[in-house]
Amino acid sequence: MTDSLEARHRSTPLYAGNAAYLEALYEAFLADPDDVPPEWREHFERLAGDRAGEIAHGPVRERLVRRAARRPMPAAGTQAPSHEAFEKQAAVSRLIQTYSLRGHQIADIDPLGLMERRTPRVLEFAWFGLTDADLDREFSASGLAGKPADTDMKLRDILALLKQIYAGKIGADFAHVSRARERLWIRERLESGLVTEYLSADEKRALLASLTRAEGIERYLHTRFVGQKRFSLEGGEALTPMLEDLIQQGGKSGAHELVIGMAHRGRINVLVNVLGKSPRDLFSEFEGHYDPKSQPGSGDVKYHMGFSADVETPAGDVHVALAFNPSHLEIVDPVVEGSVRARQDRRGDTVRNDAIPVLIHGDAAFAGQGVVMETLQMSQTDGFTAGGTVHIICNNQIGFTTSDPRDMRSTPYCSDVAKMIEAPVFHVNADDPEAALFVTRLALAYRCEFHKDVVIDLVCYRRHGHNEADEPAATQPVMYELIRKHPPVRKLYADKLIAEGIVDQQEAETLVDRYRGGLDEGKLLTDKVIKTVGNKYTVDWSARREADWQKRFETAVGAEDIERFSQAITRVPDGFKLHPRVARIIEDRRKMGAGEQPMDWGYAETLAYASIVDAGYRVRLTGQDTARGTFFHRHSELHSMEDGAVYTPLQHVRDGQGTFTVTDSLLSEEAVLGFEYGYSTTDPDTLVIWEAQFGDFANGAQVVIDQFISSGEAKWGRLSGLTLFLPHGYEGQGPEHSSARLERFLQLCAEHNMQVCVPSTPAQMFHMLRRQMLRPFRRPLVAMTPKSLLRHRLSTSALAALGTGGFEEVIDEAGRIDPRKVRRAVFCSGKVYYDLLQARESNGIDDVALLRIEQIYPFPTDAYAAAVAKYGSARQVVWCQEEPQNQGAWYQIRHRLQEPLGSKRTIEYAGREQAAAPAPGIYQLHERQQRELVAAALDLEADEVAAKREQKKRPKADRKQA
Repeated sequence: MTDSLEARHRSTPLYAGNAAYLEALYEAFLADPDDVPPEWREHFERLAGDRAGEIAHGPVRERLVRRAARRPMPAAGTQAPSHEAFEKQAAVSRLIQTYSLRGHQIADIDPLGLMERRTPRVLEFAWFGLTDADLDREFSASGLAGKPADTDMKLRDILALLKQIYAGKIGADFAHVSRARERLWIRERLESGLVTEYLSADEKRALLASLTRAEGIERYLHTRFVGQKRFSLEGGEALTPMLEDLIQQGGKSGAHELVIGMAHRGRINVLVNVLGKSPRDLFSEFEGHYDPKSQPGSGDVKYHMGFSADVETPAGDVHVALAFNPSHLEIVDPVVEGSVRARQDRRGDTVRNDAIPVLIHGDAAFAGQGVVMETLQMSQTDGFTAGGTVHIICNNQIGFTTSDPRDMRSTPYCSDVAKMIEAPVFHVNADDPEAALFVTRLALAYRCEFHKDVVIDLVCYRRHGHNEADEPAATQPVMYELIRKHPPVRKLYADKLIAEGIVDQQEAETLVDRYRGGLDEGKLLTDKVIKTVGNKYTVDWSARREADWQKRFETAVGAEDIERFSQAITRVPDGFKLHPRVARIIEDRRKMGAGEQPMDWGYAETLAYASIVDAGYRVRLTGQDTARGTFFHRHSELHSMEDGAVYTPLQHVRDGQGTFTVTDSLLSEEAVLGFEYGYSTTDPDTLVIWEAQFGDFANGAQVVIDQFISSGEAKWGRLSGLTLFLPHGYEGQGPEHSSARLERFLQLCAEHNMQVCVPSTPAQMFHMLRRQMLRPFRRPLVAMTPKSLLRHRLSTSALAALGTGGFEEVIDEAGRIDPRKVRRAVFCSGKVYYDLLQARESNGIDDVALLRIEQIYPFPTDAYAAAVAKYGSARQVVWCQEEPQNQGAWYQIRHRLQEPLGSKRTIEYAGREQAAAPAPGIYQLHERQQRELVAAALDLEADEVAAKREQKKRPKADRKQA
């Protein structure tokens, strides 16, 4: 062996003479990986492979020692490797480690060169004690970029390789990923992939053709429809081939469905070039053509519309859906997640690779919109996971039109919010479409391997303003001077392929001419897209669209089934020890099932679910504290007091039943409700319910209510049977724990877009839930559900009420009052009915009828008119509500209440005066207001009502003496 070779071997820490030291170091690693230097920890993890920390250390240690033993011992009389040589090798190992973790900070990821890229000191090799004199020394590069274990390289070559991999057009940002297996997986694929030619010549030509289409549609629209908004993708054209390749690679990985969510930037491009929307249809929309027969409802602008198609891949067709999206930026994110979860559940896909969510974001929106964080936080929870999402940030480096990136966020990258769930981030220069395709494939592979979210930060620019009529140079002169001079990515890539000899100039120009010619003819030029052919999982919504709202629907259940359901929901496994309070609830339910005591709300609701899953439908119930019930009333899950085991009776109604899933959600309203809406629009055979802890908590999800639930059908033709449980009722618990903002929902009601109900008895709850599922059509249901009524002695139902009829939209007077003697008819909804009933009883009133309107929208016009006619002798007709006059139902239904009264009678109002807050926060004030509104409704004095109430509270002996 030559002296230089021997010296080289002595300079490596894997020299055989260091075997004992290495073994001790490895023992320390096994005891606690954090006790060894990072470069050695990474080395040992690489030796152990995917099972690091999970196997006996002996075999790995022997492998390490054998490798060290292959280094020859120094000849007699020569010295062992010096401490300096050992330290130098350790420094090189640290350099490699640091580049892998922090190289993204100097990567060339900005096409415009505006992004600040200062080299941190820890990436200067002098920081590690290395000098220029070391550049031509050889060091171990074992495992780097797939190098064999015994590979030695000059430091300058190691440094060049590190810059190529970690500081080129891709910035791999994954130091925050805590699991060693994931970090090693990413490193190995990055290093091996970026030193090899991973695209064939044919794939490169296809990539150029895709970029040609992406650029071509934008330029065509820009010249043909001058000044019209289209929210151009120009500057980020690489997104189109990324999505096309994602679909192809998704098919290869076994996916059958992809659901894409995105805002308006680049949406038209994706519709035409990725999903195959007809250019002729698109041009018709730009020209303003409108066919009311084919476009029912109010419609929406073209850059909000969704689309779906089947796309051919080598492994079979993949159904791709682009979700409809309002202008509210990221709000579509949880909707897509819910839709994907429904598709996975429908397929029985517990691995969650059959359907994959893809979300495309704007840079400022990803950093700034709270729903992004909420959606990310759901990603690994059992009730909401979709097995990981591929996120692509179309990073224009400008927030809206005038924002400076420094004012858009407080973090270095717009993607940093994703680090909270340890999602790896791949920053990539959009001017390098090959690099963009590489990270797309890497991201999808990571998602399918680890079932976690992954982020691609596609750093690009926006050639035009926020819309095509805007002039961004007025506030961003430097950026837009650069953009005007900057060649488009399609030209850059065409020049690259011409230089490589893959295409010639003529071929590159022919691609442009051919695409433009096809657009002139209105032809589809995306060869992989085929018409949706459907399969056994395809849902036909047509039967759920047409319905007669006025038609009464029977929801009664026979006595034998009631008995069977009652037994199922009260069955507890042998030896399962319940909490004493829960055990009492279950025992009470057994008595209710036997007819020994009236039904309460928890029993009736649970029985409704049992009947629905028994019929083969599914139930998905979600909310905060929902399994138990915020008010300790539901207990759909039973918990063993001995070992914490959980038993869900509704999952054991019968063999082959529909599934019952109850989920205690994270403390989110907006994202969770968006998720449930997405689920409901995808699966009409599941009763999807979201419950707010208190009705006012729905405020946090108002965007979902406004943009999707109330208007999704009118804008996009999307049906949903989503049910909202909003606890509502005035018990003196303050402004945030009283009102479900009934007035807001009624303001949104039109065109039979949804139902708003206020059930007042357990039987009504039972029939309302069954009607929502058994009726053939699907519309959202907003239910004002009770709080104090859950245990109110009067708010009960007889078991027999489940065996007849259905949901009553108007409930007539329940007492023995002669209609001919009634001088005053009081209509109301919800809890206030029982306050009125008790006050009427206390005051011995027999000429005031109390009637309940249980469905406020669609308003039960005929049933209400019939009730008014029945009490024709009543000269006074009153609407009573607990809410302030400017809230609640009054202003929304006053005209409907008046209509059948004619000109001789006028509907009167009894309730709280107008107020800014929904309810008082002072209990004494609440009590006074409640007495006053009850007295006004019954035509009494408030003091008289109060006196009667106090008298009822006194012991019987005192009352007799008085």
